[in-house]
Amino acid sequence: MHFTRTTDGVTIAYQKLGRGPALIWMPSLSNIAAQWRIPALRTAYEVLSRECTLVLYDGRGTGDSSRDIDLADLGVDSHVRDLTAVLEATGLRRATLLGYYHSVATAISFAALEPRRVSRLILYGGAPRMSDAMQPAQTQALLSLVDKDWSLFADAAATAWLGWDGAESGRWTAEAFRTATTPAIAKAWFEAARHIDVTPSLAQVEAPTLVLHRQGDQQIPVSVSRRMAAGIPGARLVELPGKTPTLFVEDPAADLSLVIGFVTAGRVSRTLPSGALTRREQDVLRRLAAGDTNNEIAANLGIAVHTVERHLANIYRKLGVRGRTAAVAHALRGT
Repeated sequence: MHFTRTTDGVTIAYQKLGRGPALIWMPSLSNIAAQWRIPALRTAYEVLSRECTLVLYDGRGTGDSSRDIDLADLGVDSHVRDLTAVLEATGLRRATLLGYYHSVATAISFAALEPRRVSRLILYGGAPRMSDAMQPAQTQALLSLVDKDWSLFADAAATAWLGWDGAESGRWTAEAFRTATTPAIAKAWFEAARHIDVTPSLAQVEAPTLVLHRQGDQQIPVSVSRRMAAGIPGARLVELPGKTPTLFVEDPAADLSLVIGFVTAGRVSRTLPSGALTRREQDVLRRLAAGDTNNEIAANLGIAVHTVERHLANIYRKLGVRGRTAAVAHALRGT
């Protein structure tokens, strides 16, 4: 973990991994150190960093960043200062921004303010007017738990809100939430988010933009994503199949292929290169990309562990690779 300071003196924790076109995965309620323990996120970080220079950071008040912050200063300007400090510390002149949940508005604002520093923009799970992303009844019920029962909020957010249904992933995600910040900071953080509205900045975004929306997502209406895409000149909207309100979980290989293709070449495709793999081998590869162990793959697919091992051996042989991460990365590159 590395550290830098913002212009207003807040310490920001960040990581820089890999080589290639720069991708900054912007934070929501972030806790990078704990997020690495979540199998699907760990795999996403590893695969992305094989194709890109991947930058992760904890926003002010969260994770390993400073928690001694001004709770009255958590609007979009403060988050832009965090991002600017990370860009300066990493020496990146330009990068693709992945605005994720709460950071969607920050990504839009920065792209409008600093067009020469943003090569491309990917937006998922948020809105330019953050209150639009916080309106569903389930979201309101969850937010009411923040200062009443922080541990219950963390558990509920991991499962009901973000859709982490795997037992191990759900536990690690809840723990990441629980240790990401304090209830007081989280309450101030969500309250400030209600007042963030960067809608006027949409028309000023010059970077090629990809807006993603999960079709079955019950947390944010698709109309919110459609309006956001319509407001950004030339933006493309992809409505992803499935219902899990999280990237890189329900169909991680396809999600990663889509993101990598856009970051590296501006390409938008949902095709998962599969080479000569059988349907079952493709199923195993997808579970591999989700971070499952051999036992978990066997349980999810209803097959024996030794059958999983045989499929993996065939996958490695057909793709000409030596290990798990290399197999996923090879498939995503389509080479």
